[in-house]
Amino acid sequence: MNEWLGLEGRTILVTGFKNKKSVAWHVGRKLRKVGAKVVWTVRAPERKAELDKLAPGDPVRICDVARQESIDALAAGLEKEGLVLDGLLHSIAHANYSPAEDGGPRSFHATRRKDFLQAMDVSCFSLMALSNALAKRFSPGSSVVTLSISTTRMASENYGYMAPIKAALDSSVVFLAKSLAPQGVRFNALCAGPLKTSASAGIPGYLESYLYAEAATLRKKALATEEVADAAVFLLSPRSSGFNAQSLVVDAGMGVNYFDKDIVHRAVRLDGA
Repeated sequence: MNEWLGLEGRTILVTGFKNKKSVAWHVGRKLRKVGAKVVWTVRAPERKAELDKLAPGDPVRICDVARQESIDALAAGLEKEGLVLDGLLHSIAHANYSPAEDGGPRSFHATRRKDFLQAMDVSCFSLMALSNALAKRFSPGSSVVTLSISTTRMASENYGYMAPIKAALDSSVVFLAKSLAPQGVRFNALCAGPLKTSASAGIPGYLESYLYAEAATLRKKALATEEVADAAVFLLSPRSSGFNAQSLVVDAGMGVNYFDKDIVHRAVRLDGA
């Protein structure tokens, strides 16, 4: 399998580690298993301390993508070390789900400007900023993968304004793929269904949405973070060379099964309950 993926000896920059539940951690761990060299970036020193224990020997850099000077410092450091990147995992998102005055979820039309712009900066523009700063560090044929969501056309009230931001992220992938095509850099979005991560736990009412998503999958079993990581590793590998400017949905069939008979039956209470 290691030989088939062609990742052995390749250097991949993995962003977005928060803890062992993070998609970034699962992807990085799998990359290491197939022989890739992983360079990690984290936002804060405490994350670095945790990662140093989990992945001893791996280079860990601190980069706050909300600060351009931090991104520039990352790029300068990699250049100074002579590191050439064969791939980048962009697994970064942030949203401030501040409650409404009544304590409940804030309606979409009441989204605060500062929350929206901050989330756009961290969750979407960071991909553009990193790609620009690291453009000279990418080898020909390198692959950039960002984490998106399975659909931005479903108006999930609790997910709110992050869906339009993820839609912007998906669109950015297309434009970045075109912009850096002369350098042979590919860009793809991995659009995952609901996952059990600590980041997801911050979304209001997420548990109910997660359980619904599990019921809607064709197999009646929730999507696992490791399954998303497997797909990410494939997209980062030379074996996915034909994929470019794409949004690959990984949701265990949830997106085609909203009218599952059991879900419909419970919704309309046909049993008289």
